[in-house]
Amino acid sequence: MLPTSETRAPALRARTFLCMGTVVSLTVPVPHGSDEAGTAGHRLDTAVSVVEDQFGALEAQFSLFVPASEASRIVRGELSLTQASPLMQEMYNDAVGWRHRTDGAFTPERPDGALDLSGLVKGYAIAEAGRSLAASGLHDWCLNAGGDVLVSGSPAASGSSAPAWLAGIVDPADRRTLVGAYPLGGAAAHRLALATSGSAERGDHIWTVGMRGGPGRAGGAARPEFVQVSVAAEDIVTADVLATAIVAGGRATLDAVTSRWDVEVLAMAHDGALLATPGFRAPSAVQLPCAAMRP
Repeated sequence: MLPTSETRAPALRARTFLCMGTVVSLTVPVPHGSDEAGTAGHRLDTAVSVVEDQFGALEAQFSLFVPASEASRIVRGELSLTQASPLMQEMYNDAVGWRHRTDGAFTPERPDGALDLSGLVKGYAIAEAGRSLAASGLHDWCLNAGGDVLVSGSPAASGSSAPAWLAGIVDPADRRTLVGAYPLGGAAAHRLALATSGSAERGDHIWTVGMRGGPGRAGGAARPEFVQVSVAAEDIVTADVLATAIVAGGRATLDAVTSRWDVEVLAMAHDGALLATPGFRAPSAVQLPCAAMRP
């Protein structure tokens, strides 16, 4: 006999959209039964619409690929930071704070000195969307923006044994293959975010410390030590910034990050060798795979 709707695990339903040069997906568990599934599907459609609007507004303001954006106007010299919007100034100040905390590995400027907050904006967009989802009454969801993942609750029934979401990490050399996975959320896990920086999603777009010009720096095209870095943290902005910083700063930044922050890190070298903190190496607890979460 088939199990009843009360005892069967919920199905997973996802909606996707394109923004910030990547695919953004929202996945939620949907209870069995036509009435419940229909209500859940409507709530998912509404939530995705809100999230898409938030991402779109931030892209329109901060993208350097949008000529009319506020960020593009600053780069062209048409607008100064002191004349910029409060949000632009807030984001810049946050980025400068992260530069100090990472000993310069994370920076809000390109090698030519132009302002570029792309390393912070996507994590900020995910975090803002997460707050909107929580405010809407959604408790169990997975939000994935190009491999940067934030979750809430569980993909199955809540309670003391609720399983975690399972975030897959793509092999940068073969995007059909996963090199690892990390459990997020659920009853036991306190980390809710995983961010991956490197070339798998958008090609080479992170400048290493050696590539940056400035006083005392040659600005040469130094090859990064790691082709890809994944960081699991309690919040998505921390995970995203630190993953970018480790790619830019190499082993020295990796050592500094793992000594200063309560995070787990998986770093891949160019020869395929992996460096992992204990949380990535340890056997995982009960989890449910979610293909929509794979970057």
